[in-house]
Amino acid sequence: MTGRRLVSIACAALYAGALVSVLGAGSQMPDTFFDDASAPTVAYATQQPHDPIARLNAQLGAGSVALAYDTGGSGYLGSVLRALRIPVESQLAVFSKTSVQATIISPANPRTLFFNDEVVVGWPRGGFIEAAAVDPELGVIFYSLQQRMTSAPRFERGVGCTSCHLSLEATLSVPGMLLRSEPTLADGRVVRQLGHEIVDHRLPIAKRWGGFYVTGRNIGIESLANVMLDGPFNSESTVAPQTIQLTTLKDTFAGDSYLSPYSDVAALLVFDHQAHMTNLLARLSWEARAAEGESKAVSVIDAVVREVVDYMLFVDESPLMGPVEGNSGFAELFSAQGPADSRGRSLRQLDLTRRLLRYPCSYMIYSDAFNALPQPAHDAVYRRMWVVLSGQDSGPRYARLTAQDRQAIIEILRATKNDLPEYFR
Repeated sequence: MTGRRLVSIACAALYAGALVSVLGAGSQMPDTFFDDASAPTVAYATQQPHDPIARLNAQLGAGSVALAYDTGGSGYLGSVLRALRIPVESQLAVFSKTSVQATIISPANPRTLFFNDEVVVGWPRGGFIEAAAVDPELGVIFYSLQQRMTSAPRFERGVGCTSCHLSLEATLSVPGMLLRSEPTLADGRVVRQLGHEIVDHRLPIAKRWGGFYVTGRNIGIESLANVMLDGPFNSESTVAPQTIQLTTLKDTFAGDSYLSPYSDVAALLVFDHQAHMTNLLARLSWEARAAEGESKAVSVIDAVVREVVDYMLFVDESPLMGPVEGNSGFAELFSAQGPADSRGRSLRQLDLTRRLLRYPCSYMIYSDAFNALPQPAHDAVYRRMWVVLSGQDSGPRYARLTAQDRQAIIEILRATKNDLPEYFR
């Protein structure tokens, strides 16, 4: 078995998720919500969502927004991204056949993903547009948009997406993001017998990005990115990480319908973190709503809160093992969003030399998903964050958070979070 450089494009896709039992330091989350109909206080399947796609549909219906159709091949994609304020620079290219549109995905026809803090949009050339949008109360809602020119384009809510996007292992038993790294052949088929990994920022880089194209100016670290495998395989076969540099995807597939020639390494590192953070916030929201009025509410919420805060503060982040540098412009756009304190420091500033963020606290603390948490859960997260950041919990688990890191995070939060409890100040 050998790994070889990509000759045509390939990288397999997802909307992301997380494997706490394998990657975390012992998840305590029970299998509470495996059946999404079992949570009447959440009413995921029946409640009207208020996510960005639902809002866009309402605007399309009212005529305040229109989608333009590009007859050059990408259809409504560019217009959808502009309407949702998703940067083209966030493009990720996935060549593995892991989507509902697997039959048309290949190294020569990858599925592209675009994202911001609230929405992930996916599209393979010749297919329909997929979307996963975060509702502040319900969590991740799935949609599709057909690529046919019409006078009244609308996203349709997905009805079968949770067959993949709902499991204890990958999405914490709530409908969520699913992000896998899987060994992939030159035709895009995945080789499941060689294993797979659920990806988030805790997974070592050497195990990430199987089935993905990754581009950048400097990617001096070994991973499974840009690796395509040759068979045959046996029970003792393994997949070795490699360093395969790609600056652009222009030479890997033909066609001008793709919006970007990049699958930026900085964007992918951010996406790795964000997918699981999204699922954790959704799980905490569901737990808090289901526990309302029950005596177990505090203990159940606190168990999930510990996982949320540890992940938010990058306690188990896997080091980069070397610097990386993207080249699509994503890093600059992402870091410029702020908000920043009076010294110009922001939780969106990237490090990309030894870890993802310069200040290890998730920017998702500014998200609607965090701000809309039920009050008991919202308060519990802040209490636990303060216990860790103030040094009250001085256990070895938190030793990697230096005094400088903790102080900087506290100061940035004081300057940028209006709902910060008084004890932070």
